[in-house]
Amino acid sequence: MFTEESFDVFTIDGLENRMAAIRTNIQPVFQELDDAFKVLLEKEVNEELFVHIAQHRRRTVYPPENTWSAISRKKRGYKMEPHFQLGIFPDYVFMWLSFIDNPKNEKEMAQVLLDHPTLFEKLPKDTMVSFDHTIEKVEPLAQVDLAKGLTRFRDVKKGEFQIGRIIPKESSLWENPAEAKQYMWETYEFLLPIYHETIGFSPN
Repeated sequence: MFTEESFDVFTIDGLENRMAAIRTNIQPVFQELDDAFKVLLEKEVNEELFVHIAQHRRRTVYPPENTWSAISRKKRGYKMEPHFQLGIFPDYVFMWLSFIDNPKNEKEMAQVLLDHPTLFEKLPKDTMVSFDHTIEKVEPLAQVDLAKGLTRFRDVKKGEFQIGRIIPKESSLWENPAEAKQYMWETYEFLLPIYHETIGFSPN
């Protein structure tokens, strides 16, 4: 499970040194958790899913400010359709249903979410959203103008939408790995209705 050492990875200077620490301290945790979540999600979506772990190969100078993994239907790549993400910033771990980097049929997916606001009514009170996956800022679902954010996702080329929950670095959940893992899985369970409503616009 993630530990204080996991979060401290982002204090390491230099691309090579930080990536070495990510490979040692974070990626094995991603693999273990995602392998378990993949099995559970496959039962819910009735499709084969694949685990992807970000390798940051395009970086040549600057070390990553965060790192992540994804579960999707696509064996090669995952950003072209809605996918489940597990990742870590210096201050929190996140569990998202992600629509990022201009997925196919993003206008249709955004519109179906705009047309079905009840999809968001049964989500936990601590549900968070992000409209830009490259920055650490997240906002409580209850405090954002969701229609405005989804409209931007629909109409602006760089628009994105991520929804889920986070576990802060200082959370007591880390003292009980089994409880933290259950919280992560329950987050994905809550997001499944949104996934089911939007994945139909992404041909397999």
